[in-house]
Amino acid sequence: MLYKLSRRLRKYAKGWLIVVLFLVDAVFTFFLMPFINAFIARTSTAPVPDLMFFYTPQTVYTAIANYGEYLRRFNITVNLTVDLVYPLVYTLFFSLLITWLFKKGFSPNSEMQMLNVVPFVTLLFDLLENFGLVTMLSIYPATPVNLAWATAIFSAAKWIFAGMSILLMLIGIGAAAVNQTGKVPTDNAREIAFNRPVARVTFAGDNDQKRKG
Repeated sequence: MLYKLSRRLRKYAKGWLIVVLFLVDAVFTFFLMPFINAFIARTSTAPVPDLMFFYTPQTVYTAIANYGEYLRRFNITVNLTVDLVYPLVYTLFFSLLITWLFKKGFSPNSEMQMLNVVPFVTLLFDLLENFGLVTMLSIYPATPVNLAWATAIFSAAKWIFAGMSILLMLIGIGAAAVNQTGKVPTDNAREIAFNRPVARVTFAGDNDQKRKG
């Protein structure tokens, strides 16, 4: 499954698509999400759990209690709409960008090519985190401790794999820069080299013999 996903990403890693995803991701990252978080900050002094690397059940349930009914409903709506689309956008952007950079920086047969699926692990934990937060917001004032701990672990895992995705992007930039002169042959380059005609070497004696004949 991961192998097929990796190959499909290599198929769709086009420059124009990466640029489009970058622009959409920028709208979420620099405008929409900061606007939502600023609104929450103005309405409540409680921290936003999904912006924290890790938290305890006491921290998350104290925040939920301080939100009040209106802000709890607002967070549920955000987590089921905007915060579902945003992870999909940044996952596709990072995956295709890493794929594009690794195609330029590493051999097509390198095992490094498989690492382009790492952002999808981030997506998985982000969605699990959202599910946990929506559940806790919906069932409050019930405060199941195990659910809070599980959601906190999902949040930490999300940030860890997000950091790994950024690291892979930096590695790809470095590898592509080092190999920009074409040190790592692509499939097309190999095919051209294989099919290139080989010059025929002849000797003077052979030419004289042909003339005499």
